Amino acid sequence: MERRTIEVIPDAERYGTPRSQFTLWFGANMQITAIVDGALAVVFGADALWAILALLIGNVLGGIVMALHSVQGPRLGVPQMISSRAQFGVYGAVLPLLLVILMYVGFAATGSVLAGQAVSEMLHIDNSDAGILIFGALTAVIAIAGYRLIHIAGRVATVVGVLGLGYLMVRVFTQYDVGAHVGNRGFEVATFLLAVGLAAGWQLTFGPYVADYSRYLPRSTSRRATFWSTFAGSVVGSQLAMMLGALTAAVAGNAFLPDQVGFLGDLAGPAFAALLVYLVIVVGKLAVNCLNAYGGLMSILTTVTAFDGRSRISAAARAGCIVGFIAVSMAIALAASDDFLTNFKNFVLLLLMVFTPWSAINLVDYYLVSRERVDIPALYDPDGRYGRWSIPALTCYVVGVAVQIPFLATKMYTGAITKQLDGADISWIVGLIVTAVLYWLWARRTANPPARTVHPAEAGHGDLVAKSAT
Repeated sequence: MERRTIEVIPDAERYGTPRSQFTLWFGANMQITAIVDGALAVVFGADALWAILALLIGNVLGGIVMALHSVQGPRLGVPQMISSRAQFGVYGAVLPLLLVILMYVGFAATGSVLAGQAVSEMLHIDNSDAGILIFGALTAVIAIAGYRLIHIAGRVATVVGVLGLGYLMVRVFTQYDVGAHVGNRGFEVATFLLAVGLAAGWQLTFGPYVADYSRYLPRSTSRRATFWSTFAGSVVGSQLAMMLGALTAAVAGNAFLPDQVGFLGDLAGPAFAALLVYLVIVVGKLAVNCLNAYGGLMSILTTVTAFDGRSRISAAARAGCIVGFIAVSMAIALAASDDFLTNFKNFVLLLLMVFTPWSAINLVDYYLVSRERVDIPALYDPDGRYGRWSIPALTCYVVGVAVQIPFLATKMYTGAITKQLDGADISWIVGLIVTAVLYWLWARRTANPPARTVHPAEAGHGDLVAKSAT
């Protein structure tokens, strides 16, 4: 049972190697929601071959950003959104935090819908609501146990995902004439960029919590090893799953749309094989849903403790937050709309809109402005170096979101410039560049980073007594 929550992880409790990041993120991505994400590109008009290339580009671009966040974990030893206080201020960081919490709830709910269907198929239950409740209980057990068990779940999901999704890929090629269903449509800018955005958005949404799972690594862990282990695990895992999704949507047509879980079960073939595929779906979703619940816990506690000054939370409060979070996500899953694919696409693109500016600010500040120098005790002190609010970061964040509006392409709203681009959505690219440049120009004149990283003394119940790093 993990004892730590949002406090700094002392050096004496650090352990592990970067390989753990590969299996965690590979396993978290080899799952059905990533398959659906890849299928969306084909469902909404792209040829499968162009979609696979676009998904690869999006995964690589988003994966670079995501892995750069991961590198911060061993250096600072704090959850990702705690480190965000260095840019936004102790109170100011609550703004992106609230959006992060909504993201976790949304992904947990959508994942529970699919996993609940798989559980119901495994147990031969007609109503998927019971499957959602069972899946929620499993998620709660692992998330409450915490960091170590979550990493074990990632390793299990890696093995299960490779075997299960590999088998489904073979079935696609043996049961369908794949060559007759791909390469039939020409290149279209709008659908190509949609696929790039879906994959990039998938990766960028890991940014607000990726360092939560690297913060236990020893402080001396190689930056390069942390980066490449995280990047490879996330990009390779997601690309394989999304490629399966794109090919499945291409060969299946409308048969895949109404029941994604059921279709994959039928694709598996014999009843025993179908049962194993449902198990693969549950294990993969369990791995990533635990990340959502654990990350949701960190974000909720980071928000609350910004105003009450605490740096440690009791085990009972920790468990209560996780149970409450999972209860809310399951309630949403139980009331989910039947129009799952369209709603999920809009959800991912909306997340891309609000998290791109946050990533730009966090990374520009950490690597270019502060140059990896952080006053860690001040992250917990509203009267410290970073203060309560950071006008530069908050202003740049709002501008970064607003500047994307004319470039959006969603069911609810299509921007004026997007219409001129024949529906091509480049909003996240615009938001990333504008926010990064604006924040760099402003913060390099106003930021006051320490001369070197300041770490807390490892004394007495995690008290944050500052001492300079050697």
